[in-house]
Amino acid sequence: MIRSMTAFGSARSESAHGAVTVELRSVNSRFLDINFRLPEDLRMVEGPLRELLGQNLKRGKIDVRLNYARTEGRARSALDESLLTWAAAQLEAARRIIPDMTAPRLGELLALAGNADTSGLDAEAWPAMCMDAAQLALDELQAAREREGRRLADMMLECARGVDQIVSGVEQDLPALQADHQEKIAVKLREALAAASPEGYAHISGPELSARIAQEASLFALRIDVAEELSRLRSHIAELQHLLGEDRQAPASTSKKGGGSAGKRLDFLFQEMNREANTLGSKAGALSVTRAAIDLKLLIEQMREQAQNIE
Repeated sequence: MIRSMTAFGSARSESAHGAVTVELRSVNSRFLDINFRLPEDLRMVEGPLRELLGQNLKRGKIDVRLNYARTEGRARSALDESLLTWAAAQLEAARRIIPDMTAPRLGELLALAGNADTSGLDAEAWPAMCMDAAQLALDELQAAREREGRRLADMMLECARGVDQIVSGVEQDLPALQADHQEKIAVKLREALAAASPEGYAHISGPELSARIAQEASLFALRIDVAEELSRLRSHIAELQHLLGEDRQAPASTSKKGGGSAGKRLDFLFQEMNREANTLGSKAGALSVTRAAIDLKLLIEQMREQAQNIE
């Protein structure tokens, strides 16, 4: 499955204890980089959260933000008689030194009760709520990544079809180009033989004639034989279509192939395609082939830029 590295996911989990909200933001990165923003009271869930994300994400910079809120009923329930008795005793002790000290307001007592009630969060309920919210946020993040990944894949597949059309055009023109080059090489060969022996071919020795022919023939073969480059480009296009899931019959094998990142495999594939396009351009014996090589490089670069966003 092709996934983008740019996405957002959030979820909320509630219980009688309160509510937890988890937000996940993901952007491009060569490696998996997870950053946490957690309340100190819930710092114990960082390890399980890191393990959960590490098992499901391969690449990307992930920002994890977690917030929680306790139910108001719990805060009010802490405002019991013992707390009021304690506060009254503290006020009396303070008035021995500062006689005109005023009594605390109700809001101040509620805040005091809330602080007293945070002496410890339930060690089982709150981590479970955090993990539930994180799993839901991760599911939303993955769904967004897959939608964006599908759009990126469609864009790259469109470029791949353009590459295939260019390769087909060069293949169709190849016989005419080869005939034209054969004519050119025949002219060059006659000129070379004439320069070597102005008196006629009869005055050229057999070894010298063979050497001249072999030299010109080898130059011709090196410059005009682009069939191998075209064949490799077609092979790369087929592999690209497989990686991007155009072969809908085997998406699962695509996601597990090689056990690595699809983005990294795509980047390597585009390097190989660019290498073949460069070789095609260096062998170009006609202006049309030169233009085809340039168009190929432009399309490959467009695909490579899109692949930078793939996980």
